Amino acid sequence: MKLTVVGCSGSFPSAESACSSYLVEADGFRLLLDMGNGALGELQRHIGLYDLDAVFLSHLHADHCIDMCGYFVARYYRQEGGRCSPLPVYGPEGTEQRLTTAYADTPSPTSMSEVFDFHTLKSGSFDIGPFTVRTERVAHPVEAYAVRLEHAGRTLTYSGDTGVCEPLHELADGADLFLCEASFSYGREDIPDLHLNGREAGAHARRANVGRLVLTHIPPWTDGAQNLADARAVYDGPAELAVPGAVYEV
Repeated sequence: MKLTVVGCSGSFPSAESACSSYLVEADGFRLLLDMGNGALGELQRHIGLYDLDAVFLSHLHADHCIDMCGYFVARYYRQEGGRCSPLPVYGPEGTEQRLTTAYADTPSPTSMSEVFDFHTLKSGSFDIGPFTVRTERVAHPVEAYAVRLEHAGRTLTYSGDTGVCEPLHELADGADLFLCEASFSYGREDIPDLHLNGREAGAHARRANVGRLVLTHIPPWTDGAQNLADARAVYDGPAELAVPGAVYEV
């Protein structure tokens, strides 16, 4: 699997990065994990506008899904070749309604489904293209899912947004790469079931015995270097901060 960081800022875009979005490729199949603020523009640095094969939305907060509204425009009103055929989109219950409301003025109440083929996420296992996928609901104020992708004996786990919870450990267990949010600062914010800090992300990585930890979803007001140091204090494997454009072979 090839992982490309499209955007990695949390809550809102920073001067250096769009919000959460991660491109995963295998056997010519291109799956996008989340499409937050600014991600659609950055995605075009890596692939063509119409080259995606599926989208996975971990949850429906704007910093993980709002650029789907712009992508609707690109697919619905495409000038050359006409309207795009429906693209598989996996998201929590109500994803179509959320995006339709956010867009505010689609040609009809069902226009989104003309270019997106919506699939409702639940905890469980299924396939997306060449990937074996397992999702579990995690600890966040809205319905949110972490995801484990397996292909050719290799494993990538993406936390989405979550607080400390057992399902995240289960999905990360033995993963070759753990892409984990670290929004909060250790010792400064302590809000259960919302986000992780660097130390908590490191603790999950250590307990799950992952091969590599990549911290992501760090808001502009959070010190990423300190979060990384906090993670390394409890996890002794390879650990780094996600940066836009970074590529990992998993």
